[in-house]
Amino acid sequence: MSSRASSTDWREYGVRRRVLLTAAVGMGRKNGFTFGGVAPFSCGMSSTSLVFSSRAEHRAWLASQAALPRGFRVGASRFDFVPFEVPKPAKMTVTLIALDRPTADFAAMFTKNAFPGAPVIVGRKRLAEPKLGAIIVNNKISNVCAPGGVETSEKLCAATAAALGLQPTEVLPSSTGVIGWRLPADQMITALPQAVASLASGSILPAAEGIVTTDLYPKIRRADLAGGSIVGIAKGAGMIEPNMATMLVYILTDLAVPRDALRAILGRAVDRSFNRMSIDSDTSTSDTVVALSSGAVPCADLAAFEAALTQVCRDLAEDVARNGEGVRHVMRVTVKGAPTEAAARAIGKSVVNAPLFKCAVAGNDPNVGRLVQAVGKYVGAHEPGIPLSRTRMSLGGIQIVADGIFALDPAKEQALVAHLKAAELYASAEPKDGVYSPPIDFPPHERCVEIEIDLCAGAAEATVIGADLTHEYVSENADYRS
Repeated sequence: MSSRASSTDWREYGVRRRVLLTAAVGMGRKNGFTFGGVAPFSCGMSSTSLVFSSRAEHRAWLASQAALPRGFRVGASRFDFVPFEVPKPAKMTVTLIALDRPTADFAAMFTKNAFPGAPVIVGRKRLAEPKLGAIIVNNKISNVCAPGGVETSEKLCAATAAALGLQPTEVLPSSTGVIGWRLPADQMITALPQAVASLASGSILPAAEGIVTTDLYPKIRRADLAGGSIVGIAKGAGMIEPNMATMLVYILTDLAVPRDALRAILGRAVDRSFNRMSIDSDTSTSDTVVALSSGAVPCADLAAFEAALTQVCRDLAEDVARNGEGVRHVMRVTVKGAPTEAAARAIGKSVVNAPLFKCAVAGNDPNVGRLVQAVGKYVGAHEPGIPLSRTRMSLGGIQIVADGIFALDPAKEQALVAHLKAAELYASAEPKDGVYSPPIDFPPHERCVEIEIDLCAGAAEATVIGADLTHEYVSENADYRS
């Protein structure tokens, strides 16, 4: 099934296209690959500019993107359990991603948090194995620093392997959820036969739905090229500043990309996508990105494959930000004219991680003094050699700083407020029970608060994705376990 859609299809799903010139456009058209049914055209992160009026419309679009590449099956099962540490009823989903045949062509990257989860410890060991045949994923509990955590992960891999006719070392585990709790291993193993029985080669949507925790909706992105496809899913809503990376991401392709090439390509793609985003500056203990190739379709152009994989990762990164806990505004910060790309990225992250500026964005308040503060704070502490006297800044395409001096007036103030309101995903309303929560479970649009910072101090640039800081975020994380 191809994701290429007619203009009628896109109107039906409420999609409007945003055409931006990039170097990827020429490569994409030359090599015939598309993202979500359209050619690549983003010079920032996302390749699309989607608009949805309802959950049903969004789910229909997800279904149109969900066809699995050749050689893969997914399945899931859900069960009730009671956590050992906090005896309250809970639900867990066990998700399986299985190849028809184990592959030698797989890649993975994991969190740099010094307290990695047991699945990350096991996953790192799996990189040395000759083949991988399946991934087992659970939500609700992350199996981090739990008693016997590594042994539990290996036990689950062995049970999965037995059910699928694999070797235990051919199964990679992933867990997400509450840190510090123990996995209900016996109940998970009991649920495995149902997950195996549900394995199907049609749609990746069951897996995208199965891996979520506080996510409002599943996330799927795809690219079609050279007779094959790349399909990715992601889980991630809070504790998000990848380095690398802060979520669970699984990327499947039927294009034959050799192991060493796939690992190098995934590393570069992650650096240009998930490592350029932050929701709350916290790096998770469980972050994992895995890429699997079934090798069913020859791949003659690795450069085209890398461009497509990178864009899938960029789209998923922005989806994760938009679906972040309590997020009402996504910020897209482009830092130009920097002496190095590393400096541009770090300054962008300083902006999206600045609590006062994030709060101002949440309130549709263009308090741009907080933007200047965030830039100056980082430069003063880490890049004192960068002169800021020529710096230019804009918000929503409206110039607010010229040559290091504010250029504001009442008309600009109104225009800035309008830009912030237009980028808002939903309006916050004071709840009767005191608990703020999002009133939607789909993304109504993909608009961002657009911020551009030109340091006029070099030729390097980077785009960073972030989000505001809201009542809803605080409510979600104040009551996360309850």
